[in-house]
Amino acid sequence: QVQLVESGGGLVQAGGSLRLSCAASGFVEDEYAIGWFRQAPGKERERLSCLGKPWGKITYHNFMMGRFAISSDPASGIVYLQINDLQIDDTGVYSCAAVDDWGHQCSALKTTEYDYWGQGTQVTVSP
Repeated sequence: QVQLVESGGGLVQAGGSLRLSCAASGFVEDEYAIGWFRQAPGKERERLSCLGKPWGKITYHNFMMGRFAISSDPASGIVYLQINDLQIDDTGVYSCAAVDDWGHQCSALKTTEYDYWGQGTQVTVSP
């Protein structure tokens, strides 16, 4: 069973930075995808970044160019989301999600196709 645990959220002033972590474990297959998502109050969940492992090679994709960057530490199974120059509109719950047995580019996955979700971590940006 895939398990995902996010951490690193909190209260931060506008202009600051955060690095969120997603500890992922339990993959049965060596090809999978992990995505970072955000849900702001009153808004739909949106994709931020994703990691895929097609053909055994880790690839990254950022849907939100500029201030968001995904990275990972394969040895520890942690996927990071670096957010720079935080804005008040970045406030929301940040979640990671995963699909096991996915051997294609992660950018092809729709949000609804992710099977496993973490509990989320709250990010609040103050003026």
